Amino acid sequence: MNVALLIILATIVFSAAVGISAGRKVKMNLENWTVGGRRFGVVLIWLLMAGEIYTTFTFLGASGWAYSRGAPTFYILIYGTLAYTASFFILPAVWKAGKRFGLHTQPDFFIQRYESRSLGVMVAVIGVVSIIPYLQLQLTGLGFIVEVSSNGAIRSNVAILLAFVLTCAFVFTSGIRGAAWVSVIKDVLMIAAVAIVGIGVPRLLFGSHGRMFRALAETHPGHLVFPGATPNLDVLWVMTTALLTGLGFYMWPHVFGSAFSAKSAETIKKNAVIMPFYQIPILLVFMVGFTALQVMPGLKNGDLAFLELVHKTYPSWFMGFVGAAGAVTAMVPASVLVLFASTLLAKNVYQTGFSPRAREETVLRLSRIMVLVIMGFALLFAFYLPNALVNLLLIGYDGVTQFFPGVVLGLFWRGVRRSGVFWGLTTGFVLAAGLVFSKHDPFLGMNAGFVALVVNAAVTVAVSRFSGAKVEDNGQMA
Repeated sequence: MNVALLIILATIVFSAAVGISAGRKVKMNLENWTVGGRRFGVVLIWLLMAGEIYTTFTFLGASGWAYSRGAPTFYILIYGTLAYTASFFILPAVWKAGKRFGLHTQPDFFIQRYESRSLGVMVAVIGVVSIIPYLQLQLTGLGFIVEVSSNGAIRSNVAILLAFVLTCAFVFTSGIRGAAWVSVIKDVLMIAAVAIVGIGVPRLLFGSHGRMFRALAETHPGHLVFPGATPNLDVLWVMTTALLTGLGFYMWPHVFGSAFSAKSAETIKKNAVIMPFYQIPILLVFMVGFTALQVMPGLKNGDLAFLELVHKTYPSWFMGFVGAAGAVTAMVPASVLVLFASTLLAKNVYQTGFSPRAREETVLRLSRIMVLVIMGFALLFAFYLPNALVNLLLIGYDGVTQFFPGVVLGLFWRGVRRSGVFWGLTTGFVLAAGLVFSKHDPFLGMNAGFVALVVNAAVTVAVSRFSGAKVEDNGQMA
């Protein structure tokens, strides 16, 4: 375990050092800190966006769903493919608007398109509320992975505290450049770990993937057909959830904002073409969950499937490698999450809502301070109230997807009005929260967030059509 411990600690420290050095020779202003000067090429934007997307869920949640729920897990493969397809058409237009108007964040888009500071503040607040529990989840997941991988040699809270300090350091100094550079390390480690385990474990224990699936069909015949082991997650739920998450994939403020860092619209299109390759590691993680179900049935926590199977099958030093990969897999999305959450508060809540004349230097300084504040709150929740944000996390994806009508209609339909977007967004977010918190998700077999999105879109179009107010907006931004 000393070797495993050394691997984990060395990887975390080295990754942070790389992130800090990323901004060493760059004159840091808001443009460079938030969107990297809009200079990222295909490879770096690919790694950055994958770094934001493939989080601790890759190691824990995906294999846990395959272990515990079966067939409904395949919605993950479906929605990713839908999201990449949608991004080919939507994100280049977003990038062009960002370049033309000097946008840095998602609320900037709404402010520019609809000429409404209040709408921008509203989008920023919803974004931060959605991001904070997601950030806390990354810290909690990191601590869990490192503690299990080191066989308890590194306690969860110690790992979280170390990652907190180092992540703050490279975000504070290098901004999004730091996250992009560390994502290179993260992707190499993650893909290697997932490939070795996802390809190796079924072959070691069953001889081949085909034999593993045949054995699974014999021992758990209902696991690979809908609704799997979860009666209320049938085909209709999978279809609506895939649509919801596919459309909302790039509506997360940190993912949306990262599109501005590309050097051209063509870079965004190329990224959309190659991103589906990242579905392959997810499929391999499923293989691990299915294998674990047969060799380790009865786990109380299905999210342990990946780590427990590695512990059972591989030497202890390899557990250290997996722990290191899992730690960096949490640090990269955590860094981008906190960067954009802090920018939303400084630029789109403080400057837009309270001090429109604040200088860029002031906004950048406040953004850096907010990095420490937001990470501090996430740290406290991870330590003392790990389950306190669960309800907010449940509404996170449903909430950010409600931005979709305002973004897409704002890009491609001149007739959309700020009143329509405001009432559509308000109705969709309130309806989604009401259904989730009242435990009506699924609703009539459908994902509650999808139901809210449909209502949101209908309200947006209807109010825009019948609104008497003439808004001097910027028209189509595409």
